[in-house]
Amino acid sequence: MSAALVGVIASCMGLVIPLVLKWIVDGPVAARDAGGVWLGGALLLAVGVAEAVLFGLRRWLVARPLAGVEATMRAGLYERLQRLPVSFHDRWASGQLLSRATTDLQLLRMFFAFPLTFLLVNGATILVGCVILLMQQWVLGLVLLAPVIPLVVLCSVFETRYAVAARRAQDQVGDLTTVVEEAVLGIRIIKGFGRHRSQARAFRVLSERLLGTELRKARLLAGIWALVMTLPEIAIGAALVLGTLQVAEGELSAGTLVAFLSTALALRWPVESIGFLLAMSNEAATAADRFFEVMDAPLPADAPAPAHTGVSARRDEEADGGLRFDGVGFRYPDAAPGSPATLEGVDLHIHPGETMALVGGTGSGKTTLAALVPRLHEATAGRITLDGADIADMPRDALRARVAVAFEEPTLFSASVRENVLMGASDDGRKTDEEQAGEKEAFARALRVTRADGFVGALPKGADTQVGEQGLSLSGGQRQRLALARAVVGQPRFLILDDPLSALDVHTEAAVEAALREVLTGTTALVIAHRPSTVQLADRVALLSGGRVTAVGTHHELLRSNTEYRHLMSGEDHDGDEDDRDEGER
Repeated sequence: MSAALVGVIASCMGLVIPLVLKWIVDGPVAARDAGGVWLGGALLLAVGVAEAVLFGLRRWLVARPLAGVEATMRAGLYERLQRLPVSFHDRWASGQLLSRATTDLQLLRMFFAFPLTFLLVNGATILVGCVILLMQQWVLGLVLLAPVIPLVVLCSVFETRYAVAARRAQDQVGDLTTVVEEAVLGIRIIKGFGRHRSQARAFRVLSERLLGTELRKARLLAGIWALVMTLPEIAIGAALVLGTLQVAEGELSAGTLVAFLSTALALRWPVESIGFLLAMSNEAATAADRFFEVMDAPLPADAPAPAHTGVSARRDEEADGGLRFDGVGFRYPDAAPGSPATLEGVDLHIHPGETMALVGGTGSGKTTLAALVPRLHEATAGRITLDGADIADMPRDALRARVAVAFEEPTLFSASVRENVLMGASDDGRKTDEEQAGEKEAFARALRVTRADGFVGALPKGADTQVGEQGLSLSGGQRQRLALARAVVGQPRFLILDDPLSALDVHTEAAVEAALREVLTGTTALVIAHRPSTVQLADRVALLSGGRVTAVGTHHELLRSNTEYRHLMSGEDHDGDEDDRDEGER
């Protein structure tokens, strides 16, 4: 606000110059007073210097706060993205979110720094200038103000059309960003299949579409700018002719005409800038809409800490310990009306310290069921309890401190091996020396358990080696072992593993299996399994078919008694597979 006030004062200082010119022409010049002319020149210089200093002060006042506003908005958007549910990220392309965090916030910063300030400054300048014009010569003032009404109508039409084009362009930038990001992350696939030409064509199509939209924006801006410049120029020309005639007839002094025309020319920039200021304002408005589309997305409701504690809580744990699914159902929000639920009526109890393998055909809902435990998705029916406590009643931070996960597709970040693994440990801010020593010990144990200590030690900087984006500098098996290490480093009470050994070779798989048996002994675990070697890590096996648990028993019991399970473990075709695999896991 202070910057806008300084800008208004600076701009209005420029309107003092025509008044000084009027005094010079009607006074010292008419009287042939050289000393008075020098005094008038000094006044003009002083006003110009003051105007320049005030504009510099305005720029200094606006720069630092606006940089802070942009940083705050970007941090808020990033925090919001972390808190939004997985279902939100499933619906949104990553490039669209990235463009909102970069391009759109830059447009907003530019709007606050320039258009917002100058819309206020120029509006105030035009208002003050019009008052000065009417006070000097009201007839000529009305001539100059004649284009105001058509300009207001034209600007209103322009604003409506430009807003549509600006929104379309920003959405297309998001689509283009998505294509570039996917091409970079999938460069091995593109090169491996020789698809660089088709990817280039897809990029070119989107790029040409964006080009067309930008050209439409340019045509709209060119049209409004031409009209905004032409109509005032015509009015100034008419006022000049009429004013000259009045001077010739003695009805107007030469100084007044000079001051009038100088004031009119001083108002040219504020008037002519309206076109691109409106354009930038519309782009900022659509950028704000896109930003708040994310910020206004509903967060999942979090629950307060459970009310029951102490003795009653311990009794609940004894009576209903471990991990229990009671009548659990789940349907994706975007599922077609009338389609079967992904999960329906799932009942399963994993006892404390027990490892349960979850087996089922493709699309049976295994991954979806596992994702319900850390509340990556919210169950739409039934309840899930950990040691007797309903997870719906737990704050998410408390829940995820008790449950660790390792997914089939291991995701690593552009950070060191140590930082990636320790994401699975508790993060309490600054740690004491004793806590840091315990963290180092837990890190070393996690690497040892997952048989990752060997290849980590061979990396150029050991555990401090940067693994690169998505961890692509490592092999698939190495990435999977680090993801497993991240899951077990915090020694969680509950462990969810989604096919944790799929990317390991035979020898490493055997070694990691042996180590995992040690880890699984002290935790309650649900392991999604596709192979007999993984199933044999478990105490019992649950068969998930068509979104329901249809059988529970040991591996050998199910081999003897369940045809579907036997076919799944043997890899043979099964007649009922297609019926049992509707509404696939996502």
